[in-house]
Amino acid sequence: MDIQSYYLLVPLAPLFGAIAAGLFGKLLGRKMSHRITIAMVGVSLFSAIQIFQDVMAGHTFNGTVYTWLTSGDTSFHVGFLIDRLTVTMMLVVTSVSLMVHIYTIGYMSEDPGYQRFFSYISLFTFSMLMLVMANNFMQLFFGWEAVGLVSYLLIGFWYTRPTAIYANLKAFLVNRVGDFGFLLGIGLVLMVFGTLDYAAVFANVAAHVDDMAPIAGMSVNLLTAICILLFVGAMGKSAQFPLHVWLPDSMEGPTPISALIHAATMVTAGIFMVARMSPMFELSDTALSFVMIIGSITALFMGFLGIIQNDIKRVIAYSTLSQLGYMTVALGASAYPVAIFHLMTHAFFKALLFLGAGSVIIGMHHDQDIRNMGGLRKYMPITWITSLIGSLSLIGTPFFAGFYSKDSIIEAVGASHLAGSGFAYFAVVAGVFVTAFYSFRMYFLVFHGKERFGLAHHDEHAHDKKHDKAHAKHDAHHDDAHEAHVGDHADEEVSADHHHGLAPGQKPHETPWVVWLPLVLLAIPSVVIGYIAIEPMLFGGYFKDAIYISEHHEVMKELHEEFHGAFAMALHSLFSLPLWLAIAGVASSAFFYLKRPDIPAGIQKRFQWIYTLLENKYYFDRFNDWFYAGGARGLSSFLSKFGDRFLIDGLMVNGTAGLVGKVSGVVRKFQSGYIYHYAFTMIVGVFILLTIRNWFA
Repeated sequence: MDIQSYYLLVPLAPLFGAIAAGLFGKLLGRKMSHRITIAMVGVSLFSAIQIFQDVMAGHTFNGTVYTWLTSGDTSFHVGFLIDRLTVTMMLVVTSVSLMVHIYTIGYMSEDPGYQRFFSYISLFTFSMLMLVMANNFMQLFFGWEAVGLVSYLLIGFWYTRPTAIYANLKAFLVNRVGDFGFLLGIGLVLMVFGTLDYAAVFANVAAHVDDMAPIAGMSVNLLTAICILLFVGAMGKSAQFPLHVWLPDSMEGPTPISALIHAATMVTAGIFMVARMSPMFELSDTALSFVMIIGSITALFMGFLGIIQNDIKRVIAYSTLSQLGYMTVALGASAYPVAIFHLMTHAFFKALLFLGAGSVIIGMHHDQDIRNMGGLRKYMPITWITSLIGSLSLIGTPFFAGFYSKDSIIEAVGASHLAGSGFAYFAVVAGVFVTAFYSFRMYFLVFHGKERFGLAHHDEHAHDKKHDKAHAKHDAHHDDAHEAHVGDHADEEVSADHHHGLAPGQKPHETPWVVWLPLVLLAIPSVVIGYIAIEPMLFGGYFKDAIYISEHHEVMKELHEEFHGAFAMALHSLFSLPLWLAIAGVASSAFFYLKRPDIPAGIQKRFQWIYTLLENKYYFDRFNDWFYAGGARGLSSFLSKFGDRFLIDGLMVNGTAGLVGKVSGVVRKFQSGYIYHYAFTMIVGVFILLTIRNWFA
C-alpha cells in the first residue's frame, strides 16, 4: 500500500468506527460495535507504525489533501504535516486509545449507552489525530474545537446526573475562554502573514520580529502578542492556571475517558501546539517567560490540592494538572523535546493510573472514596502491582519512564536564564516532594494498611459539600432509571462509576482480563520507554527538523553535555536533591497513613485555615461563580432592564409611539373644518418661515 494511503487511514479509520457505532449501534449490537471500533483504532495504530518507519527512514510529507474553500486571496485547506513530532503524537494517541477501547469492554459492560460510548471515544481519537496531523492553523482549529466538543459529550455521558451536567458545561465554557484567545492569535497570524499554512508562516516569521501589535494605547511586540494569545488557548485545553478549574470536575465522566482525555490526548494538545509553534515562540523571550511562570504555578499549587482529595480519580486528576505544569515549564525553558518526551512517558503511566483506579472502583463495587479502602493488595494483585509501577514512574523513580523525562525537565529549568526561571526551578523541585506524598498517600490508603471496606461509608465526594444533595438526587434517579432499563438485572450496576460500595462481609475482587490486560500492556512502557527513548529523542537529533530552538537558548545543548547515557543518569540521580525529596515524600506518606494516621488529622485541625483553602481549591470556583457567572448575570439583568425595557421598549418603541400620539393630538385640534382656523394657521406658518429666512440671511 502507498504510504500516503496510510496518512488517510490514520484519522479516517476511527471516524468510520465512530459512525458505525454511533449511527448503526442498535442494529450492530454491543459486540459488533466494540469489535468494529477496536479494529478501526487497531488499523489506525498499524498505519501510524508504518508511517513512523517511513519517517525514520528520512521521508516527511507536507501537502494539501483537500481544498475546503477559497475566500479572496486566502485558501483554507485540509492538509497533513508528517514529521517526527507528528508521528510521535500519532503513536501515543492511537496506542493509548486502543488500550482504552479494550478496557471499556469490561468497564462499561452493563451501561445502556455502551455503543454510544464507543462511538464517542472513536470520534475523539479521530479529532485528536486531525489536530496533530494538521499542516495549517485552520485544520488545527478544527481539531482543537472537535476534541473540545467530544470531551463535552464524554464528560456529560451520564446526562441524568446533575453533577455531570455541571461538569461538562463548566469544561465547555472554560475552554471557550481559552479558545477566544486562540482564535484571536490565529486571526493575527492571518492578518500579518496573509496565510494560515505553517511552513509559509514559519518561513517569514523572522521578518516580523520587530513589528509592533496594532493595539491602541499599548506598545506590544507583535510576535509576543500572537504567542501569548495562542498560549491562552493552550491554557484552556491543557488546564493551566487559572483556566485549570474544569479538569477536576471532569472526573464525573466514566473512568476510561479520564485515561483517554486527561492522560494522553486532549490535555496534551496545548503542549503539542506550543512545540509545533516553536519557530514563533523562540523569537519572544517574554512569551517564553510567561509560559514558564504559568506552568510552574500549575505544577506546584495544583499538586498541593492533590494532598487532601479523597476521591481516587480526583487525586489522579490533580496529579495530571501538576504534570501538565511540568511540561509547560519545559516549553518555557525552550526544552521542547523534553516537554514532548514527558508528554509521551506521562501518557503511558497516567493512563495506567487512571485505568488502575477504574479497576479498583470495579473491585470495590463502585466506591471511589479511598477512605473506604485499604488492604486491597491481596484481593487485587494485578491491579496492585500495575498501580505501584504507575506510581513509581509518576514520582520519578530511577530507571522508570517518568524519571528520565521529569528529571530532564528539572535540569532544563535549572539551566535556563530566562526571567522567571528561578521561581520555576523552585516550583518543579518542591513539586517532587508534593507529588511523591500525594501519590503514595493514595497508594497506601488503597492497597495497604487496615481493611476499611464494608464499614460506614463516606460520601463519594465528601470534600465537595455543595454537590452532596445533587449526588443523592442522582443516585435515586439513576437507580430508578436502571430498574426500568435492565429489568431482570436490577442487582447489577448501570455504570462502573455508580456509587454503591461493598456491603458488610463482602470482599473486593480482581477485575476481568479485558480490564487488567490493558493495565499490564501500559505498565511495560511505563517502565522501559524512558530508558529506551531518552537518548534518541533528546540528544540524537530526533526532532531536528520538527522543532526549532534558537541559538540564544542553549538549554538542550547544556543537557546534552551533562548526559552520559541513561544508566549513568540514573546512577547520578542517587546524589541529587529531587530523588531524596521523592524518597522523603514516600516515607512521610507511609508514616502518616500507615503508622500514625492521627497525625494528619491533628495537622488538619491545627491548620484548619490551610485545609479550608485547599478544600475550596483556592476559592477559584467561588470567584468564577461570583465574578464571571454573577457578573454575566448582573450585566444581562442591567441590559435587560435598562437597554431592553427602558431604552428600546420605553424610549425607542413606546416612546416614539407616545410622542407621535401627543403631536398628533395637538395637530388634530387645528383640523377643525373652519376656514378662519386654516387661514390663521397659514399666517402663523408664513410668519415662522419668514423669521427663519431673516434669521439666517
